[in-house]
Amino acid sequence: MRCLSALGLLALVSSASTSYLRTRNHETHDYYAIHLDSSVPLAQVAASLGLEYEGPLGELPGHHIFSSTRHEGDVVQEMRKRRRRRGVGGQADTDALDSILFSQKQKTKARMQKRAFVQEYGRQGPPPSPPSSTDGVAVDATIAKQQEIARALDIQDPIFSEQWHLFNPVQYGHDVNVSGVWMQGVTGNGSTVAIVDDGLDMYSEDLKNNYFAEGSYDFNDKVPEPKPVLSDDRHGTRCAGEVAAVRNNVCGVGVAYDSKVAGIRILSAAITDADEAIAMNYAFQKNQIYSCSWGPPDDGQAMDAPGILIKRAMLNGVQNGRDGKGSIFVFASGNGALRGDNCNFDGYTNSIYSITIGAIDRQGLGPSYSERCCAQMVVTYSSGSGDAIHTTDVGSNVCSSTHGGTSAAAPLAAGIYALVLSVRPDLSWRDLQYLTHQTAVPVNIEDGSWQPTWVGKNYSHKFGYGKLDSYAIVEAAKTFKSVKPQAWYYSPWLHVNHHIPEGNQGLVSGIEITEEDLKQANLERLEHVTVTMNVAHARRGDLSVDLISPNGVKSFLSETRFNDDSTLGYKDWTFMSVTHWGESGVGNWTVIVKDTVVNDLNGTLINWKLNLWGECIDPDKAALLPMPTEYDDDDNGDVPPVGTTAMVETTTIEVTSAPAGTATVPTDHIDRPVNSKPTATLSDEPTASASPTSTATSSDENLLPSFFPTFGVSKRTQIWIYGSLVIVIIFCAGLGTYFYLARRKRLQKNSLDAYEFEVLDDQEDLEDATGDTGARGAAAGKRRRRAGELYDAFASGDSDEDVFSGDEGADEKAYRDAADEEAEEYGEPSGEKDPSNEAEARERLLGRR
Repeated sequence: MRCLSALGLLALVSSASTSYLRTRNHETHDYYAIHLDSSVPLAQVAASLGLEYEGPLGELPGHHIFSSTRHEGDVVQEMRKRRRRRGVGGQADTDALDSILFSQKQKTKARMQKRAFVQEYGRQGPPPSPPSSTDGVAVDATIAKQQEIARALDIQDPIFSEQWHLFNPVQYGHDVNVSGVWMQGVTGNGSTVAIVDDGLDMYSEDLKNNYFAEGSYDFNDKVPEPKPVLSDDRHGTRCAGEVAAVRNNVCGVGVAYDSKVAGIRILSAAITDADEAIAMNYAFQKNQIYSCSWGPPDDGQAMDAPGILIKRAMLNGVQNGRDGKGSIFVFASGNGALRGDNCNFDGYTNSIYSITIGAIDRQGLGPSYSERCCAQMVVTYSSGSGDAIHTTDVGSNVCSSTHGGTSAAAPLAAGIYALVLSVRPDLSWRDLQYLTHQTAVPVNIEDGSWQPTWVGKNYSHKFGYGKLDSYAIVEAAKTFKSVKPQAWYYSPWLHVNHHIPEGNQGLVSGIEITEEDLKQANLERLEHVTVTMNVAHARRGDLSVDLISPNGVKSFLSETRFNDDSTLGYKDWTFMSVTHWGESGVGNWTVIVKDTVVNDLNGTLINWKLNLWGECIDPDKAALLPMPTEYDDDDNGDVPPVGTTAMVETTTIEVTSAPAGTATVPTDHIDRPVNSKPTATLSDEPTASASPTSTATSSDENLLPSFFPTFGVSKRTQIWIYGSLVIVIIFCAGLGTYFYLARRKRLQKNSLDAYEFEVLDDQEDLEDATGDTGARGAAAGKRRRRAGELYDAFASGDSDEDVFSGDEGADEKAYRDAADEEAEEYGEPSGEKDPSNEAEARERLLGRR
């Protein structure tokens, strides 16, 4: 058992800035991330659990790292279970255990993938010769203008003329429009961008004067300098050059060439969630922007999200970074479009705390690799159309002309945000998102992917709100009024549990949000919308999900993925959309879940919930969002989660067209392709109908003759419906027969009190029956007794054998006694009845029964 002394522990805590960055050996030790309340000293927790204290978990309040010698299980969880079950240990141990709010044994995970792309121009040869004119402007004139800008700004860098993304003399206007900003003296002074990547060559002549050592660290090798080590550690340096390459005689310049750039190395070896969480908050009071050109594999199969510690670090960053104004997280959308991938299957790019950046090429076209999704905010320039981004490379004086993919688009955007913060360092993380939304310039409008939004902007799942324009966003930032704090509304879980029809039909589920709901949630207007859902399906890639707002604006939350053969479906997966920015949120929100391929692989929509995020109504009532927990997505039945103001009703129906009042979402829409399985593997499978608007059920869907209703559902559903009806009918018939026979048998046994359910209650009836008012009391007593016996006959548990067995003489006596009672009741002396009429009385009794 390895424990620190109290003195040693204090020494480590006092040097917290470096203690948690010590080298860790996962071959010999286990490491635990533990969230503690402040009631128990750290030394006591370490001693009680038999662990060694490693230090704080970065900037996350109350989070710490402990270690132990290598053990197959989870030492912390085992200790807590054992002591609570057996009551072992004293009060100190109990206090230590009770102080643990969360614990997680750390495991190294696969390296995130860099989002660089092999250049087309590497396969096809050099770019074509420049045309003599472009868009009616002579190329000679635009080249002269580029040279004039270089002279005015004293840019002598040899490849500046090749940096078309900064000034494009060939496709004039297809650049980030930054020269006018530079001419104003806005070049990134006072801003710092952290390149979270595979390293940064701080000794490059292009970067060393702008390198920010205080904000840099190597989390792979646990050393202060994040210098590239591996042969493929070039990605981060190239990204850094795009942001902050200085003006000199080496290579080119960065878009914010007077900003500072830090390197945070995490991509060159496997790391844990705890280390990644520390990296995402590293020096977050001085590092303002975190540029992240990586993520889960872009293979069209992966569906990965950051772990709980990383989610907490990102929330901590936007709440506490930059003195509370919030860290700016910029993520590349991904390069998996050719594999059918979509950036809403990546939990980093679909986070509300990140700005997701896609790519366009030097001609303003969408490259074949750039992923599309409704979580994408904007695009900016990268490789394609035979060229790439020209920037710095690893080495003292080395340049690259092949940098590309969405990896190159994200740092270019980060550099533009550095220009914005150099003008307005007081802007919040949400202010940057508002400015991005407001100033984006639509591109390639004729490609058919654009739709109008409620606030008058146009949105494309391929291009977001358009391309970043440096001049437009910096100018807007100068007078921008910061938005009010964030508010949110959580709907309860909507329980659907319904089969998803195959083909062009969709399963529709809706939720009504009222004005009062949002008023109580203090939510004024929308920014982000998230949908969390559970869907079971035998092949996840067949699914697609649309979200339609009350105003008819559509978000394609997920699209079919031809490579995704997973049988796991969607499990508590959260999709995000920025398409509804500026809407009020009031009205009916609808999701349409489709099983796009007709085959034997089926699915069920289990449940879903809607979260709305945006600007608050009253800043005085605003609060900080609590840190995420492991249980945030738990379905607690009909009990609304925190933040929900009212229960809402859900309706679930199968449809072949969009709900009334909303635009139809055709499956062959140019901006919404539905992927089919390869013909070679589905040659014997039926295909989905091409018509999205047909309402008639085809003849092969009719299970029974035409006069039976089909309810507009498939054969399988018809079988279920009619089978259920038959079962119910059989059950009811059997139940009726059982009660009829039981009544008959019990009355036969208890014929003495056999009534025809007639009870004489009032005086007139009694007098009519007896002819003697004086018999009233006796008859009433008999009625009460016989009513009780009738109840006993139905309530008794007599078996069939009890009813139909017994002494024959006893039965005969019972009939005689009954005859005597009947005679007495109707005024005849019991002993004076003619014996010859005994058989007649017996028959009469049997008949009455």
